[in-house]
Amino acid sequence: MSRVSLEIETHIARVTLTRGDKMNALDAAMIDGIIEVGQSLIGREDIRAVVLQGEGEAFCAGLDVASFGALAQQDPAEVLMPREHGNTNRFQEVCLVWQKIPVPVIAALKGVCIGGGLQIAIGADIRVAGRDTRMSVMEMKWGLVPDMGGMVILPKLLRSDVLRKLTYTNELVAAEQAEAWGLVTEIADDPEARAMEIATEIAGKSPSAMRAAKRLISFAETNMSDPDAVLLEESREQADLIGKPDQMEVVMANMQKRAPVFK
Repeated sequence: MSRVSLEIETHIARVTLTRGDKMNALDAAMIDGIIEVGQSLIGREDIRAVVLQGEGEAFCAGLDVASFGALAQQDPAEVLMPREHGNTNRFQEVCLVWQKIPVPVIAALKGVCIGGGLQIAIGADIRVAGRDTRMSVMEMKWGLVPDMGGMVILPKLLRSDVLRKLTYTNELVAAEQAEAWGLVTEIADDPEARAMEIATEIAGKSPSAMRAAKRLISFAETNMSDPDAVLLEESREQADLIGKPDQMEVVMANMQKRAPVFK
């Protein structure tokens, strides 16, 4: 995993793309490393939040040119059509693995966040961008369409006309505009510090309620046309929380005016 590092401290997993000399551009090793680290976090009970960041001056500059050239020499259907990770191929899993992790994921963005890098970022629950961040749905520059899972998530974040404009034009978008459109959650002078601040706040709350909240939001987003199912899922998740140890600890901590302590 030379392309990706993982540190876990105080229940927060910090995942760093470590190809800073190449603006964390995605080559085969980095793609495999991101998937490996992401999947390794799915079943861990000791983490309560994840911070995803890039080494150096950029979050991720997308697929590197050398990797693109190597892909072009293969049969595209043989590369892209196999479902290697459930319902995703290898490239889509790089983005969607962050949605499979049962705890909140906060992406800290800076410099460029384009193409595949943008699709990785939108896999996170929350995106904090530095003021210098520039974002782009870059694929049209190369005569392609977004194909790394982004079309599962982008229609939930953006109005249709905005999504179409960004996809058709591949224009670079500044952080302020990205925030106004919904690509960015908030802007910070130090996005990595702010992402850790948010992760620390999340890590101090009920672990079982936080996981339930992520499940419930994901369910609601994918079942918007079925309100009956969403209402039933609300009740199911709540019934599984009320009176359980984590919830009772929160109640006691509030009454005693102290921070909760979870096992």
